[in-house]
Amino acid sequence: MNKEKELIDKLIDLAFAEDIGDGDHTTLSCIPATAMGKSKLLIKESGVLAGVEIAKEIFNRFDPTMKVEVFINDGTEVKPGDVAMVVEGKVQSLLQTERLMLNVMQRMSGIATMTRKYAQKLVGTNTHVLDTRKTTPGMRILEKMAVKIGGGVNHRIGLFDMILLKDNHVDFAGGIDKAINRAKEYCKEKGKDLKIEIEVRNFDELQQVLDLGGIDRIMFDNFTPEMTRKAVEMVAHRYETESSGGITFDTLRDYAECGVDFISVGALTHSVKGLDMSFKAC
Repeated sequence: MNKEKELIDKLIDLAFAEDIGDGDHTTLSCIPATAMGKSKLLIKESGVLAGVEIAKEIFNRFDPTMKVEVFINDGTEVKPGDVAMVVEGKVQSLLQTERLMLNVMQRMSGIATMTRKYAQKLVGTNTHVLDTRKTTPGMRILEKMAVKIGGGVNHRIGLFDMILLKDNHVDFAGGIDKAINRAKEYCKEKGKDLKIEIEVRNFDELQQVLDLGGIDRIMFDNFTPEMTRKAVEMVAHRYETESSGGITFDTLRDYAECGVDFISVGALTHSVKGLDMSFKAC
């Protein structure tokens, strides 16, 4: 079992545990166990659909006899009135899976919609928009899937799959050189093949990194577009470059036109409104 599937399975288990507990007594009290029916996923707001594959997994995990007919796939732009899928099965199962499926699909579709907006702003440049670790605890894997569906690129998934030396790491380690050298020694000692990225706050720190080398990507933290242009010229394609901090949708293109490879945007996941949709009997 890979890490991604393991995290999704645990999330679904926890979500059902917190929602259903010892039983959906409303449904169990008024719907016969033998009653069969259909529900449709109705889109009520324009955006980018995401979470279809996870929805199918939710239905299957709860009741493998449920039949899902998908009409609109992940990554497709949708509008009010569209029907994304129809699910057929026991009415008790339809009612008990409704909220979890909607919570996941609304959240993922909201993120995919936001990401598509940012990605389209970068069309014509060589810059990609990145997500961050500013995600809902427990839902990170789904939120990062939604970013990819929307046209963005995942940064590291967590603290385990990349080394990112931020300002606090540099300060606690005693400087740029110590932080980088210790990271390289750690990877060698542990047999880890991890990319190393380092954050710089000014041109002095950038020059220290360039003099030392041995990293894969340099992050320009809270640089202005003018500073970013100069920094990109200093790096001269020797390493990947990333802009981060204080970048808004309105200034996104300004940074991209400086030639930076990536722009990380926490807003893709930390403050997104879910896309409106409902699951109605049909």
